[in-house]
Amino acid sequence: MLEAAPRVIEQNNAHGGVSYWQGTGNQSVADANGVSLAEYIHALYGLLRQAGAKNVLMIGCGGGTLGTMLARKGVKVTMVDIDALPFEIARRYFRLPAKVRCVVADGGAFLKAGGPRYDAIILDAFMGEKIPPHFIKRVFFERVKARLTARGIFLINIIVADDEDRTPDRIGWRLKTVWRNARLLDSDGYVDRNAIAMAGSVTKLKPPRLMMKPKTEARSIAADLKALDFRELRT
Repeated sequence: MLEAAPRVIEQNNAHGGVSYWQGTGNQSVADANGVSLAEYIHALYGLLRQAGAKNVLMIGCGGGTLGTMLARKGVKVTMVDIDALPFEIARRYFRLPAKVRCVVADGGAFLKAGGPRYDAIILDAFMGEKIPPHFIKRVFFERVKARLTARGIFLINIIVADDEDRTPDRIGWRLKTVWRNARLLDSDGYVDRNAIAMAGSVTKLKPPRLMMKPKTEARSIAADLKALDFRELRT
């Protein structure tokens, strides 16, 4: 049995920011108040605020920064992760509020078990830099759809190697087999970037802008967000 990669919490003494590493992979980075310094978290946050989501389910914890930011605006947040340790890290180092519900479970199993509907469901879970295969199958998407409200949205964070990487497009086309409307927010020309695939009531969403400024790096995050735009799915 392979041992889990070591986890390291790193503090920047210059501005008080905190990073959470698992092996060589950065799981979260935030300012001293728990506001993310990752542009894709701000992109997800902006999309959710546009959609008016008030009850959100997140699959995958990391440092929980998106949950922290949403909870501060009065959004009801439930977080699901197969590992309990990220929840402890999120609360201790990233200021995840106690009112955020944390559930230790596989995201697919959690959806299958039934329960309340959500205004938005976010998938931000990885094995290395790849989304676990069972999270991008049609059956999983159908379970997501069954747990969304009538005007709900589904957002997926995707790591993209470069412009030749068709991972976001493959996921986007698969979303369209379950939902009528699916879109892709991306930034062509960048390597090792994040893209966001989405489905549901997403046709009126606009490219997000910085809505919650962190104590540091706000300008660079705002510039990175401006590079994001919706694009057509490729084959």
